[in-house]
Amino acid sequence: MTRRLDPAREDWMRTPETRAVFDALTRDGGEARFVGGAVRNALLGRAVADIDIATPLVPQEVSQRLHAANIQAIPTGVAHGTITAVVNGRPFEVTTLRRDVTTDGRRATVAFATDWAEDAGRRDFTINALYAAPDGEIFDFTNGLADLAAGRVRFIGDPVQRIREDYLRILRLFRFHAWYGRGEIDSEGLAAAAAEKAGLAILSGERIGKEMLRLLEAENPAPMLRAMAAAGILGELLPGALDLGRVERLAAIDAANFFVADPLLRLAAMTPRDGASAIADRLKLSNEQRARLEDLAAANEKIVSYLSIREVHKLLYRLGAARFRDRIFLRWAEDRKPSNTMQWRALLALAEAWVSPHFPLTGRDVMAAGVPEGPLVGEILAEVEEWWVDSDFTLDEFSLAERLKAVVQATAY
Repeated sequence: MTRRLDPAREDWMRTPETRAVFDALTRDGGEARFVGGAVRNALLGRAVADIDIATPLVPQEVSQRLHAANIQAIPTGVAHGTITAVVNGRPFEVTTLRRDVTTDGRRATVAFATDWAEDAGRRDFTINALYAAPDGEIFDFTNGLADLAAGRVRFIGDPVQRIREDYLRILRLFRFHAWYGRGEIDSEGLAAAAAEKAGLAILSGERIGKEMLRLLEAENPAPMLRAMAAAGILGELLPGALDLGRVERLAAIDAANFFVADPLLRLAAMTPRDGASAIADRLKLSNEQRARLEDLAAANEKIVSYLSIREVHKLLYRLGAARFRDRIFLRWAEDRKPSNTMQWRALLALAEAWVSPHFPLTGRDVMAAGVPEGPLVGEILAEVEEWWVDSDFTLDEFSLAERLKAVVQATAY
């Protein structure tokens, strides 16, 4: 694998925002390098999102240099050496080189340093400890380039020590292998993760939930979920009898049809019917995420690949396009017959094109038909609406009026 990035080919390295931050940090002899995910992804030819920067400059000097260049500097993690530079709305995390002084499995007390190799040695995995200078030169202190080329996700140094510094690294091992690994997971890392799994109990649900959803966003998270289950780790995180097979089939559907992975939908795929609330509690999901997970766990509509157009319209009207799509994906993942793929895709296309019709009657129409104001108005309106839906949303005014008249005559006193 190359030991140099070409800035001319890496747009993220030469945007005006990136250059402004580096110019501020490197003037008058200052030094700064890209680090972590941006370097790793660029070397693999993958998209670069977040840009992290490492520097020997202490946080106070980082802030001073940024302010002098009229760049906003936010002390987002100043105790750990991190200042967030914001240029034209784009954030860059700038972190001082450091070494760990004490750790408790969740957070570390750090001391600032000037040694790049020492800074690399405190990171989690070799593939995340790669640095790149603004001119593209790569600095590799932990054999990360070879591991990246081989698809190895390997802890730096002693895996047990790395995990005890932050128990979230157990989950990161599986997540990073799902995203960047090839073949079997690193045996030493897996053994250490299994041995130290009790430490997961000290982590917050928010941190676990975020990491689990990022794992589920990988192209195929199922092998790592199975590895976690075999090591006794998944049971420490999620209650109930999880359906890993359905997650695997959903991931295969995504890959075969070039769909974008939906981590919460994949979580729903593995969630037992009676386990949604407990999993939402455990992972500290947002209210919106909880509602979606619980809705899917409780879903009992009959959804099959051979639904008629009228049945599809009725479900879309009652559920809305988003909830209908969710159910299609989960039922599709339960269908073992590959030849049904086109039918499932057709159902998704119907949902994409759906524009919900407007029910033309109101309570005023019911009262105009002779029903006094009260609960009966709503009951009659619902009865007529149900007929209207079953008729595939007829807009024939005469038919609607006749149906309203018949319902009123049959139910009003």
